[in-house]
Amino acid sequence: MIAKNFINFHVLISHSPSCLNRDDMNMQKTAVFGGVNRVRISSQSLKRSMRMSEYHKTTLGAPSIRTRDLGKLKLRFSELLNDRYDAETVGKALEWMSGKEGIAEAVEADAVAPWSVDEIAYFCETIKSGEQDSKRLEKQIEKDARPFREAMGKAVDIALSGRMATSGLMTSLPVDGALAVAHAITTHAVEPQDVDWFTAVDDLTQEAGETGAGHLDTQQFSSGVFYRYASLNLKQLQVNLGLLPDMKSAETVESRQRALDIARHVFHLLAIVVPSAKQQSFAAHNLADFAIVSFSDQPISLANAFEQPVKRDYKNAGYLKPSVEMLADYWAHMNRAYSLDEEARAFAVDESAKLNNQPALGSLKEMEVWIANGGQA
Repeated sequence: MIAKNFINFHVLISHSPSCLNRDDMNMQKTAVFGGVNRVRISSQSLKRSMRMSEYHKTTLGAPSIRTRDLGKLKLRFSELLNDRYDAETVGKALEWMSGKEGIAEAVEADAVAPWSVDEIAYFCETIKSGEQDSKRLEKQIEKDARPFREAMGKAVDIALSGRMATSGLMTSLPVDGALAVAHAITTHAVEPQDVDWFTAVDDLTQEAGETGAGHLDTQQFSSGVFYRYASLNLKQLQVNLGLLPDMKSAETVESRQRALDIARHVFHLLAIVVPSAKQQSFAAHNLADFAIVSFSDQPISLANAFEQPVKRDYKNAGYLKPSVEMLADYWAHMNRAYSLDEEARAFAVDESAKLNNQPALGSLKEMEVWIANGGQA
């Protein structure tokens, strides 16, 4: 099994006309890169879409609940745990975790944070067993956080994305995110972007013989080939899941395999999940066309493969094929120049695609198995 600690995910998806991520002005999110305008999908949008997807729920478990509304959270957890703990015990556990006393409807946490039902259940059980001193628990956590991380670790999305807190027992259990996700940008310039002037027809006014629309508005949209990049710190993931005491501890075969099993699902999510914004209007339900996954000694983005924006391939009439070629070539150049010694494979819908003269894997499942096997066939 390859001992390299990082997995780098490089994914290309060609999206048909859409508006997958908007700003406060209802405009597409963009970024200037290489001196030209690119369409952008924020990392927050991508991570939320992955976390809330059905695939995540069925393979990695139900996601945490992210909120600052402790009153509603108490009600939700009381409903979820009512077969084991009463509302008073759930409220006490939330008080310990948040550092807020007397949780009622109007009580809010200091910031939006992820909350795990399994973690709350752990503290409910602690209270039920007779423990009433949160300060004593805090000292136990400082001495050995592993049992508490094991409870939290069932919420894989927290282990992946991390958690920060400023009060309560959560400050003793900070979680450094194991998965870093970049904002996705188009590999090419997108200028100008299109505007859809759309109308809603009022059926009843038309029946009355009137003309004109009942509603008129505009929506910005565009299409393009997007580069998605993410990096997974395998050891940090094992620590966050409570499988290892700390980052200095040696990983075990079992703990590394658990991290690799999660990594295969992370790749699957990066390849298939699309933000839901305006999808009823555009239906840009596109899947990944090409991906490179590498086991590496460090996180390495290949975004600079597209610093010089891709030019349209007039022979093949598109941006996808040249984007695939530029990404594969840039990976090879970087590995040669820096002697990176990455173990990498490509996945491609196009059967002719290669990486370093090695044919790309032809199915998503093959790539997932390769990841789960630690970079071995």
